[in-house]
Amino acid sequence: MADQQNYSGESIVVLEGLEPVRKRPGMYIGSTSQKGVNECLREILDNSVDEGLAGYAKNIITVISPDDYYTVYDDGRGIPTDINPKYGVSALELVFTRLHAGGKFEGAAYKISGGLHGVGASVVNALSQHLIVEVVRDGQIWRQEYSRGVPKYALQMVTESMLNHPFKRGTAVSFKLDPEIFKETIAINYREFKKVVKERAYLHSGLYLKIDNRKDGEKTSFYFDGGIVSLIKDINRGKKTIHDPIYIRKQGDDKEVEVVIQYNDSMAENIYSYVNTINTHEGGTHLTGFRIALTRAINSYAKKNISEKDLKETFSGDDVKEGLSAVIYLKMPSTNLQFEGQTKGKLGNSEAQPFVQSAVSEFLDTYFEENPKAAKEIIGKILLAQKARLAAKAAKEAVLRKGALEGATLPGKLADCQEKDPAKSELFLVEGNSAGGTAKQGRNREFQAILPLRGKILNTERAYLDKVLSFKEIKDLVIALGMGIGESVDYTKLRYHKIVIMTDADVDGEHIRTLILTFFFRHMRDVVVKGHLYIAQPPLFKIAHGKQTWYAFTEKERDEIIERETKKILAKNKNAEGKQPAFTVQRYKGLGEMNPEQLWETTMDPKVRILRKVEVADAQEADHIFTMLMGDEVPPRKKFIISHAKLANLDV
Repeated sequence: MADQQNYSGESIVVLEGLEPVRKRPGMYIGSTSQKGVNECLREILDNSVDEGLAGYAKNIITVISPDDYYTVYDDGRGIPTDINPKYGVSALELVFTRLHAGGKFEGAAYKISGGLHGVGASVVNALSQHLIVEVVRDGQIWRQEYSRGVPKYALQMVTESMLNHPFKRGTAVSFKLDPEIFKETIAINYREFKKVVKERAYLHSGLYLKIDNRKDGEKTSFYFDGGIVSLIKDINRGKKTIHDPIYIRKQGDDKEVEVVIQYNDSMAENIYSYVNTINTHEGGTHLTGFRIALTRAINSYAKKNISEKDLKETFSGDDVKEGLSAVIYLKMPSTNLQFEGQTKGKLGNSEAQPFVQSAVSEFLDTYFEENPKAAKEIIGKILLAQKARLAAKAAKEAVLRKGALEGATLPGKLADCQEKDPAKSELFLVEGNSAGGTAKQGRNREFQAILPLRGKILNTERAYLDKVLSFKEIKDLVIALGMGIGESVDYTKLRYHKIVIMTDADVDGEHIRTLILTFFFRHMRDVVVKGHLYIAQPPLFKIAHGKQTWYAFTEKERDEIIERETKKILAKNKNAEGKQPAFTVQRYKGLGEMNPEQLWETTMDPKVRILRKVEVADAQEADHIFTMLMGDEVPPRKKFIISHAKLANLDV
């Protein structure tokens, strides 16, 4: 690891020029939508986080200005300002004007970093309308400004900080993205960015990260002395845990791994894996090593301490998953990192698997022997999971023997569509037979299928598969979808690539919608993750005047329509001045109140309808919400209801 003296201009290596970035920005930041805006700010943030990871920075501040300038300050070493002997310009200018220029490529300045490609600073600069960088280093202040990646002047020493750098040393980068590139918006998704900053704080215990959102008037600070142990407690927030967090740490020659494990009484698994600062949401070799070690360690202990009568068969990986929360955090040299895919979502380094596997195996073998109470609770939880899995398997096999889940017999109440291409087919899940009948008459039968769901379906938050399949409405849904469920699920057999939940705009309708969402999130999450689940938005109001009809989806829209049409009517009929035209307003409480033609033209016609796509942007928060709203623990749900009561819009 390089120190202050060795981190100099010679540490910077250049691989290629910067010109391609503005021509094909999507290749470097994924997209030029709001996600790309967030990616730019994350890249600059992670440069400062890397200083913290290397042990040089303790404080990082991000300022979001009302004019959409983003500024990141740190108290690290400061980017080198001396002249790079090979290229004849300052090292700082190389970092901001040349692609693949940085201190991460030869492994000296940063042994461990989040950057795989090292393109962060230069790419953000190329895509910025204006960028300012200031370095406070060795008691001096250095500054350079750029416009769309081109320096306005050479790096210069100044007497005062333009960016009001709050620390005695470090780097400050302030930039405003180019609206010519980011045509949709240059404003970040603040909620997503705050999640990224919080995640960094968990991974780097002792690192203080602050956000000063001057645009929204909000200040937020994150500091977690407990590191990933604090993260596991947050993951299990609202759940009943069955033992204290198990913390594992192993240091190797050039690698280090931290793991924390804690089981809870839920049925869901929540595992988060990281490499340096990168969230490996698709897992990889480090996660594989963890899973193998955990399953083997639990089986090894169970064989020694559980009778053959109770232990029917060896625990499977699925048995061990239930109720498991875990964080795997691997640190290794950035020069050796191998990822699969553009998103860096899956670690490919083969050496990571045995390293993590041995670390977890060695620790758990000793831990279970020294903590028999915790081991007993964990084994008891897994035994229940195994019994439920075997019962569910038997129930599923019984159903399979009848051919039901294989699509041999579609549910009688399913009004299927004529289209056989799943990509062009839509399935509407409609509340009640009455609305289902209306939808069947109003649909386009060529590509729209209707499945009426009678009453409220089973709450599947804590239901095992055998109970889920015994509930007729859910079984019909599984059959209609055609992809199976549980271990035998085959996503390629999904019969509809657009599944639309269509319920009434009242309290019961909202509840039914939540029950359906719970089922998909817990038992068919791939449908949600791959973007196939939608929520229909039927109108709340029908507004009529004479033979004219309008539909409004909100109270505000209703008022705007009445105001707009009133002005038009008065303008046409000058004799009616002072007389307000009479409008008839009907508040729809159920889909069944609309006739087939109205349902089609407001809610089902692809040309005019409004569909809300269901996405899982934050799996951890989604898991917490479902656990709180649909789980057994009453106090968290009561607290949520009381705190959000004023936001409710009830039809009573």
